[in-house]
Amino acid sequence: MARRMDVDGELVLDAAQRAAAARLAEVGVRIGRRWRRPRGIYLHGRPGRGKTMLMDRFFTAVNANRKRRYHFHGFFAGLHAAVSEFGTIERAVDAVLADAELVCFDEFHVHDIGDAMLVARLLDTLFARNTVLVVTSNYAPDELLPNPLFHERFLPTIERIHAHLDVVTVDGPRDYREFGGRRTGFAAGRYLVATAPSEASGPGLAPHGSTAIPTAHRQLPVRLAENDCLIADFAELCGAPLSASDFLELATRYHRWTLCGVPELRTVPTDHVTRFVNLVDILYDADIPLTVHAAAALPDLTRDVPHVPDLARIASRLSELPVGERTAA
Repeated sequence: MARRMDVDGELVLDAAQRAAAARLAEVGVRIGRRWRRPRGIYLHGRPGRGKTMLMDRFFTAVNANRKRRYHFHGFFAGLHAAVSEFGTIERAVDAVLADAELVCFDEFHVHDIGDAMLVARLLDTLFARNTVLVVTSNYAPDELLPNPLFHERFLPTIERIHAHLDVVTVDGPRDYREFGGRRTGFAAGRYLVATAPSEASGPGLAPHGSTAIPTAHRQLPVRLAENDCLIADFAELCGAPLSASDFLELATRYHRWTLCGVPELRTVPTDHVTRFVNLVDILYDADIPLTVHAAAALPDLTRDVPHVPDLARIASRLSELPVGERTAA
């Protein structure tokens, strides 16, 4: 999110952010105290409104050692692995969170009925332990698991969220990412717009699939995987059956990414777009520089795409990348 500073260098918050910051501060001063633990906070609103910034400032300010902060993709991958290893959600939570008294989740979401059941058990476990929970989300609690085939099954969990967390809307009129990059890492990449369709594949780069790297599930053909740099094609990364866990693993091994041949997203299958969403989320949270060679400018890249959860957030995050234009070879 773009920083707005006053003449003294202090961060300037809009009205919705100030209200949310005040609510968070009320919770923060009570963490670790002997009296009854405070209710948690559920921050929600459209992308780029400052929810993550507010949560991170709150987390840093809390004077406690037993606190944990996670991006929800990363936490959920770890939780799945822990459940497989330890057999029960309670033992998995013990292994992942230990004795944490404050847990913060960034980009909390529920789209899949299988994940919903695990989320329900996770929340029940945390609420039973009186763990203070602070989350950010692009979805109000009542909008979680929106699929009408399954939404009713998640209503008891939504009711428990309302019972244990104060819901705070952070949804000012501006997407602050459009006014400058917040992250020095992620925004060190570029968004390169092709002037001809063939240019989206990245002229002058290594040939398609010239090397292969192992993931947990397959050998992945990429253009280059050298030192901490990964160069790959959209069709290989997002067209392959890779999970968020695979992207998380790769993000720990490669700290500079170039993604070539990104098409106008309405022209590819929905599952390819969903993987692209997961990939950008993970690289953004890890603050990894990303250079995108795309077939169209950002507004056209995401225009008229059939409903894909969280695509608006990805468009907001990609808007932090400096835009360049290449001439046709």
